[in-house]
Parts: sequence; structure tokens; C-alpha cells
Amino acid sequence: MKLVSRFEAATLSTPKLYGLRKEAFIAFTAAPRGSQEQREALVTMRNVEDELATRAPGP
Repeated sequence: MKLVSRFEAATLSTPKLYGLRKEAFIAFTAAPRGSQEQREALVTMRNVEDELATRAPGP
């Protein structure tokens, strides 16, 4: 899986981010433990989560 930066995540729609988060999770679980692929998937998930958090409606 290609690493998605926070900047790239900001350009995507919310539904695309949810799909990307799912893809990253699947890539993370499928990658060998401690591999570069696993680290990139984890960073992608984090970037997507951070971007989704900025879009979440506040109280």
C-alpha cells in the first residue's frame, strides 16, 4: 500500500477516507510483522484518522 500523507488525506472526500482507512487496515494485517509495508499502512491509518477527526462535528 502506498503511504498517504496528511496533505493527501485532506484532499479526499470523507467517504473515500473511510474506504482508505479500511484498505490500510487490511494492508496492515496482511503485511509481515515489523515490515516497511506494515509501518506505511499504520502511518496511513493515522493520517486518515487525524483528517477524519478534523471533520467530525463538534458538540
